[in-house]
Amino acid sequence: MKDMRIAKNTVMLMIFNISKILFPFITLPYLTRILSTDTYGSVTYVKTVMTYMQILVDFGFILSATKDIVKSREDKQKMGYVIGDTLIARIILGIVGLFIVVVLSFTLPILRENILYTILSYFVVFESIFLMDFLFRGIEKMHIITIRFIIMKTISTILTFFLIKNDADVIFIPILDIISSAIAIMLVFYEIKKMKIKMHFSRISNAFKSIKESFVYFISNVASTSFNAFSTIIIGIYIGATEVAYWGICMQIVGSIQACYTPISDGIYPEMIKSKNIGIIHKVIKIFLPVVTMGCVLAYFLAEPGFMILGGEEYLKAVPIFRILIPALFFGFFAIIFGWPALGAIGKSKETTLSTVISIIIYILLLFGLVITNSFTLVNVAIVRSFTEFILFATRYFFYRKYKYLFETNN
Repeated sequence: MKDMRIAKNTVMLMIFNISKILFPFITLPYLTRILSTDTYGSVTYVKTVMTYMQILVDFGFILSATKDIVKSREDKQKMGYVIGDTLIARIILGIVGLFIVVVLSFTLPILRENILYTILSYFVVFESIFLMDFLFRGIEKMHIITIRFIIMKTISTILTFFLIKNDADVIFIPILDIISSAIAIMLVFYEIKKMKIKMHFSRISNAFKSIKESFVYFISNVASTSFNAFSTIIIGIYIGATEVAYWGICMQIVGSIQACYTPISDGIYPEMIKSKNIGIIHKVIKIFLPVVTMGCVLAYFLAEPGFMILGGEEYLKAVPIFRILIPALFFGFFAIIFGWPALGAIGKSKETTLSTVISIIIYILLLFGLVITNSFTLVNVAIVRSFTEFILFATRYFFYRKYKYLFETNN
């Protein structure tokens, strides 16, 4: 029964993550054809800024609050306080985020030229406060998250094709997301009411306490995001725009594949918190090791036709770069599994975050080493990226071995 529940949650999160990858690809070819290069570039730039704003608003609650929900799932009143305190904490962070976006809108030229679009885009981020993914992950009802996401994205995607015809219509992009998010929020509160869970709000100091406790997860998320963002910025400075395009398509593929690992991790995380059963980790590795290995082999041999389909003949120059990044796909799976599902479940959040911070510091130092030695090429950057993914895995595995005695050994 337990294995069935874990399997169901993992499958639903797999569908969720595939949907997150699929929906942008549906509208991408359409938007690049009807919008000018400058306008689409502005849309992409704003989206990148909002990625960081989303990390600020989430602030690691997807892990810390999920853990609190798991621990209080038998007490609905206590669960109500977790929901209430987390909601207040995220609203506080949302207000801080709004202030940051306003400042950036008057500081960065692209944001200043598209200030209305920027503010509306941030409103979508602010709405995410009320989607409360942590609750449904904690009570292991991932199907609610998945169905909600598919509904909201289907609505905005269909309306995109009907309403956006040229540069003048670009403002509809965040407006459609606002509307679809509002519908999703209504579905969330309907589910909460159906489960007879009432939100309770305690002192505001508890909200700040929640922020403090989630800080370690926040740092980990920022560090993880900085892997790709920092390298892209440096490539643009020291090599050029063409190489940024090659690197960008490689990282988009790598990111899409690694996103498929996340539902496996998220699917076992709540159960690992409850049972701390190391047998679950061993079982997952045993099941998915052949799959990951075969996937890496196929990625190597199918890279050329894949890049031909995605980018055309010009992007075949990126194939050797992608092939060098394949070890990052392999070690990335183990880095994720030995991260929050393993170390996080036994209360070693600081060690999990430390492993990420160590890896990103090594990554940055090696990149600057390439610059100083005039060795900064895409091939060398790809080698460094794969190496630091191995470092991330090795560091987490070291901590796992060190604290192995904290796990249960029940099968």
